[in-house]
Amino acid sequence: MTTRQLGAPIRRREDPRLLTGNGRYLDDLGAGALHAAFVRSTSAHARIVDIDITDAWEVEGVEAIYTYEDLEGPMAQPLPVLIPHPALTHARTGYALVNGEVNHVGEPVVMVVARDRYLAEDAAARIRVDYEALPVVVGVEAARSASVLVHDDAPGNVAAHLVQEVGDVEAALAAAPHTLTIPLTIERSACMPMEGKGVLARWDRDEQSMRMWSSTQTSTGVRAAVAARLELPLARIHCIAPDVGGGFGVKIVHPWAEELLVPWAARALGRDVKWTEDRREHFISSAHERAQLQEVTVGFDDDGVVLGLDVKVWHDNGAYTPYGIIVPIITSTQLLGPYKPGAYRCEFWSLYTNTVIVTPYRGAGRPQGVFAMERTMDAIAAHLGKDRADVREANFILPEEMPYDHGLMFQDGRPLKYDSGDFPASLAKLKALVGWDDFTAYRKQAEAAGRKVGLGIGCYVEGTGVGPYEAGHVQVETSGRVNVATGLTTQGQGHETAFAQIVADELGVRIEDVHVTTGDTRRMGYAVGTFASRAAVMSGNAIAFAAKAVREKALRIAADALEANPDDLEIEDGVISVKGAPGTSISLSSVAVLSNPLRYAFDEAAKAATQFAGTFDPDKPPVADGEEPGLEGKGVYSPTQATFANGMHAAIVETDPVTAEITILRYCVIHDCGVMINPLIVEGQVHGGVAQGVGGALYERMAYDESGQLLNASFMDFLMPYASEVPHVETDHLETPSPLNPLGIKGAGEAGCIPVSAVIASAIEDAEGFPILSMPISPSELWELRRQHATKGQS
Repeated sequence: MTTRQLGAPIRRREDPRLLTGNGRYLDDLGAGALHAAFVRSTSAHARIVDIDITDAWEVEGVEAIYTYEDLEGPMAQPLPVLIPHPALTHARTGYALVNGEVNHVGEPVVMVVARDRYLAEDAAARIRVDYEALPVVVGVEAARSASVLVHDDAPGNVAAHLVQEVGDVEAALAAAPHTLTIPLTIERSACMPMEGKGVLARWDRDEQSMRMWSSTQTSTGVRAAVAARLELPLARIHCIAPDVGGGFGVKIVHPWAEELLVPWAARALGRDVKWTEDRREHFISSAHERAQLQEVTVGFDDDGVVLGLDVKVWHDNGAYTPYGIIVPIITSTQLLGPYKPGAYRCEFWSLYTNTVIVTPYRGAGRPQGVFAMERTMDAIAAHLGKDRADVREANFILPEEMPYDHGLMFQDGRPLKYDSGDFPASLAKLKALVGWDDFTAYRKQAEAAGRKVGLGIGCYVEGTGVGPYEAGHVQVETSGRVNVATGLTTQGQGHETAFAQIVADELGVRIEDVHVTTGDTRRMGYAVGTFASRAAVMSGNAIAFAAKAVREKALRIAADALEANPDDLEIEDGVISVKGAPGTSISLSSVAVLSNPLRYAFDEAAKAATQFAGTFDPDKPPVADGEEPGLEGKGVYSPTQATFANGMHAAIVETDPVTAEITILRYCVIHDCGVMINPLIVEGQVHGGVAQGVGGALYERMAYDESGQLLNASFMDFLMPYASEVPHVETDHLETPSPLNPLGIKGAGEAGCIPVSAVIASAIEDAEGFPILSMPISPSELWELRRQHATKGQS
């Protein structure tokens, strides 16, 4: 009997290959290819006066050198805005190679192609670029002062200004018994996947076709961008994502300049061309996130119930807006978390600075929003002298109020409507897990030993599984092998395992017989991509639909062969049999032969079907009207709205009384992503997310000087948590199935990192006794806050 796979804690099938060095990443490919290197801007804001490439040509092995003047047609146009928005009234993007003016350090100015990367780098070092310096804008404060403009035609440095409002906020605040105004700051950080970006392109001159490999989160997006800019038919281009060493958002197609230039050069030279990003390039020319200034004004009653909430956000979008304003939109909507805030208004300004572009990084605007809301909840509790958990519970949306419509528009342009969740149950689980009610006694024991400890909490809701669609294809071979394809890509999420579990369940086969391919446009040409915690929801359901279609076709063909009713058949371990009469059966592989009889003549594995050779009736062919030959099916899932996962975290921290060093003693997570396909994979996603969240809370920040130079553009200077800094993560789960999709699942990929900064800030504040309003926080910053607090107390 086939064991049910959905929900089983199956070990990841891809791990043995990856852990033994048998992965195939971008830089493992392209033997014999030419290599590209880039001369990148050393100035944050300047006009290019001259580019002298003369000396570079003296390097033996240089094949080509390109500047903006070499680009023509669509390649010479500005890069596209991937997600436009009506509020983005001053959208600006760069060029594949700089056209006259640079707007941040790291912009590509010249592309060199040579026999190998060493020669390309040597030649690039000989190129001289003369700049005429322009005034520089660094940081949100400088941007909103508007004393200097990044783009002359973007007044006030404002790329976008948007207000979303529900209810009469002014009246609600005026009538509230209590009001508070809280200024908050989140610093700039970045994804930093182990593998940087990379592209390999191969032009077939005879077929006039392009094959590409890209370390990307959206192979179909790269394909479409290259087709448009190189003016090639989409059918003549294929893009394959090999093994990808992490993405976390930075590898979502914008498109990146290099993803256009490398195939363009491959076609021009008639040679394979390859580029792999080095670490400094990634720091100064990929994408960052997080930086915001926030001002929260909240009105509430004596029980801590929020009556009105007015939030202003100034968001740093860097030099350009290729990804639109998705990040601040998510901040402004996901800020609400599990609460119903009465009247609500959020107004944001997305601002230009002469720094690296800002695009979604794991969490994508949610950590900033959760920081604002959870710091506000703690401030209300402190003002009223109430338990912080009680204040949160007083504001929860209740299960019987689901679905809950906030009256706002979410990132996908559809209503912000929560489909499911049980927030009081999650809070009860969290309090039990962390020992919330016993912490006072623990604190007294610590204080008696001269230690300072604090307990923090943070709640969040995460919109996942955004559309517009994903597709899946399932095919059963005559050998019994089941091939599964979906267009979205994989960067370590365990898709090979989770998608195989879904198909094994739906089709009634062994998971060992299911083989999954992702991110290859040769296998699936229509897809959106892997981001926004959407893969399991979108492709999971699409693959399930495809498997159902295969199952229905298999049962129909088997019913004819067995002279039975399809409703009386079942599939277990790849064998179709009559219920209650297992001796009357046919293998799924044999059904595959019956659906494609020609295979029998060439495939020894098909010989098992000889006993059914007489079942072919010319009046009743195995391929029904409207069907295709072969035992295969396709499925598409297109949701009406996002599905909303949620969770709650708590942490106990210790702050050293002398050095102000911050140590996380315990970290607890309650997580609700609906039905879990594989609990082990979900655990891994949560643990990895918490690790990134700890980095964002205590270590990681992009440090720019006033001239726009990134001062810590290496792993020698950019702090990251090691295993010694990431705590053991204690987890428990609540499964409230989503009613929006047949599998009842919600996304889980970003959950772990979303509330961590808020939780750590809450815990440090609890330990120290004064507000923590800015993250990340270092020991030196905590020490300075202590000094300021002591000075204020003395005065």
